[in-house]
Amino acid sequence: MNRILIIDDDEDLCRFMEDLGTSIGHEAASALTLKKGMEKAVSVPFDVIFLDVGLPDGNGLEAVPEFRKTPSEPEVIIMTGEGTGDGAEQAIRSGAWDYIQKPVTAQHAVLTLKRAIDIRRERASHAGAGHFKRDGMAGESSELIACLEDAARASGSTANVLITGESGTGKELLAHAIHENSTRAGGPFAVVDCAALPDSLVESVLFGHEKGAFTGADRSRKGLFSEANGGTLFLDEVGELLPSSQKRFLRVLQERSFRTVGGSRDESIDFRLIAATNRNIDAMVSEGAFRPDLLFRLRGVDIHLPPLRDRGGDIRILTLQAIEKSCSRLGISVKGFYPEMLEALAQYPWPGNVRELLAAVEAAVIQAKGEPVLHPVHLPIYIRSELARTAVTADPQESEWAKEADTKRSPQLTHAEYMRLAEKDYLERVASTAKGNIQEICRISGLSRAQVYRLIKKHDIIH
Repeated sequence: MNRILIIDDDEDLCRFMEDLGTSIGHEAASALTLKKGMEKAVSVPFDVIFLDVGLPDGNGLEAVPEFRKTPSEPEVIIMTGEGTGDGAEQAIRSGAWDYIQKPVTAQHAVLTLKRAIDIRRERASHAGAGHFKRDGMAGESSELIACLEDAARASGSTANVLITGESGTGKELLAHAIHENSTRAGGPFAVVDCAALPDSLVESVLFGHEKGAFTGADRSRKGLFSEANGGTLFLDEVGELLPSSQKRFLRVLQERSFRTVGGSRDESIDFRLIAATNRNIDAMVSEGAFRPDLLFRLRGVDIHLPPLRDRGGDIRILTLQAIEKSCSRLGISVKGFYPEMLEALAQYPWPGNVRELLAAVEAAVIQAKGEPVLHPVHLPIYIRSELARTAVTADPQESEWAKEADTKRSPQLTHAEYMRLAEKDYLERVASTAKGNIQEICRISGLSRAQVYRLIKKHDIIH
């Protein structure tokens, strides 16, 4: 038995859909507004939601992502009396299962519902994000988990995969994770950097060449296609391929064979293809900059990696991971961090995404040298400058750490004196929160027991 929720301002339609759901063995409920619908979706685990577009208190299309984020992550089926192509596209891109027009017939509603439930059950029976080996992709935000679930499903198939997302979001990491979770995990993972692939050497790099095939070819060399045989071929930044290179790739993907430069016979190859790009590939097709037939070949499964600014809840996890790795590489004890540090990291927009965050944290660890706790002052100057500029240009709602710092700031204070005051203040607050329990102080601060005792003695803190 599954639970179904109907959200529509037409009471007769709600009763009709409820009766239809219960007649085929499911539990059904309804709501006449978005607000009431959301309250029910949050409190009860629904499997499928039928959602109207024009509701008294909002647009159902715009609410699809919020309903998908409710605890049971229900499938959402949009219903509307004024269907448009743009609306249908928006619904699917927002995560809706389907988009149906009113009047809704019993036959159409039952068929759509059955298919949604069948696929939902099928997905649940396979390993999801919880069983997916992440290969270093840290985070627990709903946006990342949804992406990992898509990747888990893709790893269980042989379909080509296209990963889209901004630079620095971890597209190659996700591609490698899909490979490691697939049946080809024992095979090679060959990477083609399309942005650095000179047109004059495309055939030699990809297909390989025979000795004497051209001037300077003093020995035979395997190409990347051969290296990927039996494994996965990853086309990084595929949107940077020149038109002539796109044509060469398309032919290989169609025929699954190639000929080395200077060779006399075709060689068959067997690889799984994963491509990635930070560009709007659909816009490139519209502009004639990318071949639509190649895009169709690449896009077996489409996975979009969200930018870090949409994964705010992951910043703490990524920061802890980055601190631990950086300290390990430097051969030093793991550093703790002041609450102000995390606040600063959360406020910065991270145009370079995860890659930029990891680099910034490592730079802070290096800058901190022998200091056991990280503070915003240790961050790269360009980040601190941007945060300062934003704080000045925005409404003067300063962060707590900035306010507290201002109360202690004085032209006569040296950097060392300022840091000593900040460190003492932080430790006093942590000790108060932990009620003097050393083990709890260590857990909150990330410091060792020896470091905590040293700081307590240094600052004469009573605990």
